[in-house]
Amino acid sequence: MTATGYPQQALNAAMREAVDFVHAEGWDAEPTLFGLVPTELLVDQLDPDDATTPLTLVVQDNLPDNLPAGSEELVDYCSRIAWPAQIAGAVLAQEISFRDASEGDDAEPRPARLFSGVLREEGKELTLLQLRPTEEELSERGPFAEDEVELRGGPGVAPGVLAALRHGLEQDPDDLA
Repeated sequence: MTATGYPQQALNAAMREAVDFVHAEGWDAEPTLFGLVPTELLVDQLDPDDATTPLTLVVQDNLPDNLPAGSEELVDYCSRIAWPAQIAGAVLAQEISFRDASEGDDAEPRPARLFSGVLREEGKELTLLQLRPTEEELSERGPFAEDEVELRGGPGVAPGVLAALRHGLEQDPDDLA
């Protein structure tokens, strides 16, 4: 059974769930990799209230400790994971340094979270960026400012990460045994 046929909206919902999960963990976290499992495969293990979306995030707890966020080693590792056919997609969340090109060459890099997700179907992908708020921004916004999540996105962001995740979905785990 191959997990295919999910609309872009299913990936969008899973990405938002990944953002919420990682945001709840706080900043300065290690990279987090999720498999996107068809909810119908897990329905017996889920609370009925949690079975409302077509895809369920499953955290992959086995990432090696020596894979720093934003590194080629992390991207390479993700490209070598051979996901079983039942997995519909994958999402990688990592903290990076981001320099906004629209602010000019003198812009200082800022800490940010990069969320990259793909489904098995070609073209179904999404990358989101969450800038870490500065102390000044937090004081201007009030006591609940850290709970606010502002996301940016667009085409052509982190193509290497997306390609690595897609490559992992295209590999046959039986060929690696």
